[in-house]
Amino acid sequence: MSHDTPIRYHVIHETLYRYAAPVSLSQHLLHLTPRDWRFQRLERFQLDISPDPASLQSHADWFDNPSTWLALRQPHDMLRLIAASTVEVLPRPAAWREAAGTPWEDVAAMIVAFPSPAPLDAQECALASAQAPVLDEVRRWALLSFTPRRPLLEATRDLMRRLYTEFTFDPKASTVATPVADTFRKKRGVCQDFAHLMLSALRSLGLAARYMSGYILTHPAPGKPRLIGADASHAWVSLWCPENGWVGFDPTNNLQPNLEHVILGWGRDFHDVSPMRGVILGGASHEVEVQVTMMPAESRDFDALLEEVRGRSLEKKPEEGEPA
Repeated sequence: MSHDTPIRYHVIHETLYRYAAPVSLSQHLLHLTPRDWRFQRLERFQLDISPDPASLQSHADWFDNPSTWLALRQPHDMLRLIAASTVEVLPRPAAWREAAGTPWEDVAAMIVAFPSPAPLDAQECALASAQAPVLDEVRRWALLSFTPRRPLLEATRDLMRRLYTEFTFDPKASTVATPVADTFRKKRGVCQDFAHLMLSALRSLGLAARYMSGYILTHPAPGKPRLIGADASHAWVSLWCPENGWVGFDPTNNLQPNLEHVILGWGRDFHDVSPMRGVILGGASHEVEVQVTMMPAESRDFDALLEEVRGRSLEKKPEEGEPA
């Protein structure tokens, strides 16, 4: 794949809630619309909701991410959402992957200066958050990469590499609520855990970093077809650099995003951009199933792909090795 040619993708994100008892009222906040930004263009978006919501509103959140609020006011024992989009991803500047950057201490000093030359969103993302706290043990670990006067981007690449090599991807090791301290102690987790740990490490040094929510293109095993619904949502981080703006780092895969990452949104941590969260009245216990499909747009017609997804039930996620 060329590193300088835009790529178009179809992305379908399915969510199914099954409730043990009827839900009489529910409200949900969604971050399922890929955002437009400098290196990404949203060409098409469609949201199917069953049962039909009584109220549906779209707005931009605090971080300017596209968000949707919905309310259901009829009894229901199932809720199904299908978010389908076509997105064009543009190549990132080569400097993001090659430049060394300003010494990291100088960047940290810019962020805390008053008045600060750093933008307000960078200052905000240098602060600890609920899911990415500042911890002394994580700071000491981060300083092994951030040696005195080391260039910012060079040091961050080294931190990303160390996280990738020292920690094990293990879907059974955590939940969406696993604290950074547990991830650091167990040395195991998934993309969300590794993103929160990297945020904690960078912020412990006074640097600005934000949580990135989205998808990554996965590749089926040689000779195997691409399975519908076999992918997963993904998380990584971006770091504020005075020369280059916000630069992405994916510690789960030890790479800097270029053409295979699609962004839903960004914030201080997962809580700001969770794909779906809400409150319900009734329901007792519930089960949730999520399936994601991401593929090059040239491989399938959008409407035919969406119709195939609509026409099948959400069954157990296909086994195709580790998710992203």
